[in-house]
Amino acid sequence: PQHLSGLEMIRDLCDGHLEGAEIGSTEITFTPEKIRGGIHTADTKTAGSVCLLMQVSMPCVLFAAAPSELRLKGGTNAEMAPQIDYTVMVFKPIIEKFGFNFNCDIKMRGYYPKGGGEVIVRMSPVKQLTPINLTDRGSVTKIYGRAFVAGVLPFKVAKDMAAAAVRCIRKEIRDLYVNIQPVQEPKDQAFGNGNGIIIIAETSTGCLFAGSSLGKRGVNADKVGIEAAEMLLANLRHGGTVDEYLQDQLIVFMALANGVSRIKTGPVTLHTQTAIHFAEQLAKAKFIVKKSEDEDASKDTYIIECQGIGITNPNL
Repeated sequence: PQHLSGLEMIRDLCDGHLEGAEIGSTEITFTPEKIRGGIHTADTKTAGSVCLLMQVSMPCVLFAAAPSELRLKGGTNAEMAPQIDYTVMVFKPIIEKFGFNFNCDIKMRGYYPKGGGEVIVRMSPVKQLTPINLTDRGSVTKIYGRAFVAGVLPFKVAKDMAAAAVRCIRKEIRDLYVNIQPVQEPKDQAFGNGNGIIIIAETSTGCLFAGSSLGKRGVNADKVGIEAAEMLLANLRHGGTVDEYLQDQLIVFMALANGVSRIKTGPVTLHTQTAIHFAEQLAKAKFIVKKSEDEDASKDTYIIECQGIGITNPNL
């Protein structure tokens, strides 16, 4: 459902023509026209991720004729997709280095299986994207996060997730204060029941890394907290400047930017390889992925370099 809603929203954004767009379809034909901007709604009608709807639409609305307001409905904190907190706390500050700003207003949080969340994204078009250079990781200066419960789940669950995560991080990083806030989502800002945690590490050069996890029925709170902490620690070990989840989300923007972009990463994920493949096919951008020389040999660190195509917004 989220793939379908995403395609339908893109079609509407540009008065395009879309064929074969139904659940279970294995092939679509999409013919875009001029990207218009304006107010658009996409509703997955499920816990399908609003963050994935944002991912598909953002590169398009950047090159629209007018500012856009996207009303995205579905899950805000759901499995197999970024949590909205990741999008706001990690993706947003890094992606804005390409030379644009966006506003993300979380109206209602929604969880699996009901969904019911709503996020409003507002952004203005740009003339061009500037390339980025994220190759200097710096040292970790701050670790913070939020552990949440919503609906009928007791607040103790949030406190237990936070405490278990802090204990896990302390084993490896002893000299930093780890500030994870337990949060009870207000009743009028969360639909249904859910729990989860996101932990962020910030470095001296402004790099951001995250680990996150969502509660499921029958999984104890400690385990959820530890899973997020271990994910964060793993992403701090490889020496890259982005975590494994931001990697692939930067590829499309690197391909469209005007000039050479470079990011230093840990092992290149399959998602990233796929994004590079299609960015090269569709945008004719050129990517080079090579092992990073300046790390010690034990680290699995890479540089992803892209000669962007410097697409220009014809409307501005």
